[in-house]
Amino acid sequence: MPKVALVTGATSGIGLAITRALAGLGHQVFIGARTADNVTETVKSLQKEGFDVDGTACDVREPGDIRGFVQAAVDRYGLVDILVNNAGRPGGGTTADIPDELWHDVIATNLNSVFLMTREVLTTGGMRDKKSGRIINIASTAGKQGVVLGAPYSASKHGVVGFTKALGNELAPTGITVNAVCPGYVETPMAQGVRQRYATAYNTTEDAILQKFNAKIPLGRYSTPEEVAGLVGYLVSDTAASITSQALNVCGGLGNF
Repeated sequence: MPKVALVTGATSGIGLAITRALAGLGHQVFIGARTADNVTETVKSLQKEGFDVDGTACDVREPGDIRGFVQAAVDRYGLVDILVNNAGRPGGGTTADIPDELWHDVIATNLNSVFLMTREVLTTGGMRDKKSGRIINIASTAGKQGVVLGAPYSASKHGVVGFTKALGNELAPTGITVNAVCPGYVETPMAQGVRQRYATAYNTTEDAILQKFNAKIPLGRYSTPEEVAGLVGYLVSDTAASITSQALNVCGGLGNF
């Protein structure tokens, strides 16, 4: 029986792969992203592939947008069974030089949004009343260890992991599971931007940064968005019912923690 899934940041990279994976399992997927045109184009493309997908623009930094997004999903498909908090942004630099605006925007996008969206899905989305559900937060291996020149990002993702563990324990008696998926280096448009910023910071080339990053990964390569989505697909399954309050890595062995 199809379930209703919400995915944020769903028009590219990991979010798009997750959307395709969940829709491929037969679920009805309602997607959101900041740019309305991108949402429209993604929905049309996925519908052409035969998937039951719809969506609307949503800036996850804005509580009003979040309320409207969840209500639109309920109006379209019904009460929510699955929430994937994927929307996020990078951010960092030399910490002493980071402006207030950058810090606050990274925290608002990556951490505050996870709380606000989850609360809205539990209430307006009806998950709390269903006594079952799956909440999956896309964190990062940077949520388990510090990242040089990435203090805002690392702090936000540590917050996501802590929120996941606390809420997972809180909701465990209800049948709702809460887990974090922690990608390492994943080949996405965001990853390319990160490499460019590191190349600038270290006065080197993007290719040199890529080689340096690959050398740190025991598997010797970046993970793919589809590999991250595969773990999400498992976590929403019935056989994952006893997995909750966990932060699970998809990182090619980069992090053994």
